Amino acid sequence: MCDTFVALGSATRDGSVIFGKNSDRDPNEAHEVVLVPAADHPAGATVNCTYIALPQVPHTHAVLLAKPFWIWGAEMGTNEFGVAIGNEAVFTRVPTEKGPGLTGMDLLRLGLERTKTAEEALHVITGLLAEYGQGGNCGFSHPFYYHNSFLIADLREAWVLETAGKEWAAEKVRDVRSISNQITIGSRWDLASPNLVQLALDRGWCKNRADFDFSRCYSDFLYTRFGAAAHRKACTTQLLEKKRGQITPLDAITFLRSHGLSEDPAWRPDPAVAGAEVCMHAGFGPIRISQSTGSLVAHLKPDLSTCWVTATSAPCTGIFKPLWLDVERPWREPSPKGEFDPACLWWRHEKLHRTVLLDYPARSAWMREDRDRIEAGFIELAGTASPDRAARQDIAAACFAEAEAAEQRWLRQISAQPARTSNRFYYNLTWAGLNRQARLSV
Repeated sequence: MCDTFVALGSATRDGSVIFGKNSDRDPNEAHEVVLVPAADHPAGATVNCTYIALPQVPHTHAVLLAKPFWIWGAEMGTNEFGVAIGNEAVFTRVPTEKGPGLTGMDLLRLGLERTKTAEEALHVITGLLAEYGQGGNCGFSHPFYYHNSFLIADLREAWVLETAGKEWAAEKVRDVRSISNQITIGSRWDLASPNLVQLALDRGWCKNRADFDFSRCYSDFLYTRFGAAAHRKACTTQLLEKKRGQITPLDAITFLRSHGLSEDPAWRPDPAVAGAEVCMHAGFGPIRISQSTGSLVAHLKPDLSTCWVTATSAPCTGIFKPLWLDVERPWREPSPKGEFDPACLWWRHEKLHRTVLLDYPARSAWMREDRDRIEAGFIELAGTASPDRAARQDIAAACFAEAEAAEQRWLRQISAQPARTSNRFYYNLTWAGLNRQARLSV
């Protein structure tokens, strides 16, 4: 479960394109940010994706990827030409492919590595979809199969691409747009697969071509409804509309932290067994199994694009730091895995995050002012970034170091204070089990 949005230049304060996404995955499914340089490849080379190999292209572009640690592809990312893509799980009446195939995350990375514009990425992804299809298990702690939608942006425009098996429809974004875990394109689109309508007619999902609606005909009711996709999409859409014409990267960060349209200081993640917000928190029950494990805001500008990443879970407890595609990753450490490792940034933050969960209203409020002050300083500092690569390397390193120091300080201070709020018993039981699986002591 995820949420992705974009604001084109007509909707932002500085005329740039701003893209944002939360990746919602299993709570112990560590997320990592990787920087992959551009590369040339010999004739006949292949690329090993998550489950299958396919012919490599002669040249791949530099990419920044935010991804589950065990998957070749990515949930979201950007490339050196300012293309940004995020993908969403969608649930359809077309049977999913259980055997090896290209995952939606693989398609996303291939689109970034092989194209220079959003429309090119759209055609690369749909071409690969037609040739190889989509399939394979995308779940970490349990099997999980789904189809995919994509929000694809570049410096000038954006597209929504929604798929069901090998069928798809695409809509060009006019101003602002958000997607979630549902098919949103109805009876109007800009591009589509040749067999999109005919398949629905053959399956009896609509009466005739005039009756066809992609969302209505192809959507699976159960997963789409209980994943609260409509609620989350409505939330991000309203947040975008409210700030239309004045949207900034800081607004996008705020949107990704949303626990509802009207932020309640007393909000807590433990009561419900159903429902979800944009900043997603796992809880008790079979529906609330996902957690926002990574977050990205891409500020796409012709002169210099900046990526803002948490490189951690839970954007409400994490700090967004600036990265550029041509700098080295500011933290030198092993990739995280599915168990606690203090050598890994993601897991060090996870200890803080899960300590905050023991008394979310009080502890998150205690951190909030310091977090916002630090991020405001980072945004000001990144605004001074020049074309000089070494200077931006220093800025990225300084921001990551300051954020790490702040989070460790918060952990020490929070741990010294007794919890004021008692979480629901089954919520505590759920997190105790997750912590045990991760070998993490909180």
